Amino acid sequence: MVVRIVRLGTPRAADEGLRIGTVRRPPRGVPKAEFASRDWYDVWYPNLAPSVATMKMAQHASTPADWQAFARHYRAEMVTPENSRSLDVLAALSHHANFSVGCYCADESHCHRSILRALLAEKGARVDPPSS
Repeated sequence: MVVRIVRLGTPRAADEGLRIGTVRRPPRGVPKAEFASRDWYDVWYPNLAPSVATMKMAQHASTPADWQAFARHYRAEMVTPENSRSLDVLAALSHHANFSVGCYCADESHCHRSILRALLAEKGARVDPPSS
């Protein structure tokens, strides 16, 4: 059992399990009834997405210092009781079921999901290693 960190909209792994979209907004131009069948996500969970202001920091991060500022802000958002409990639940589930969490960004290293991967690991989740 493991949690995978994925790019939403990409083909699913054979044993990926439930796909959770940790994004602020649903995919544009896709009917809600087709989110799962078109490999976006099965469940939308924006609670673990960065706030709009924090997301804009990531989008405009052009230096390592900018990225570190984004990472600090996103981590601060994830320590709120509600978000921390969500991470605890996902970490515990990763020991009993396969599932994935993801975002739309093409480059995981410049996306909140890289930080989400670390946060889940810090909570004791069984996290699939990043793809090469």
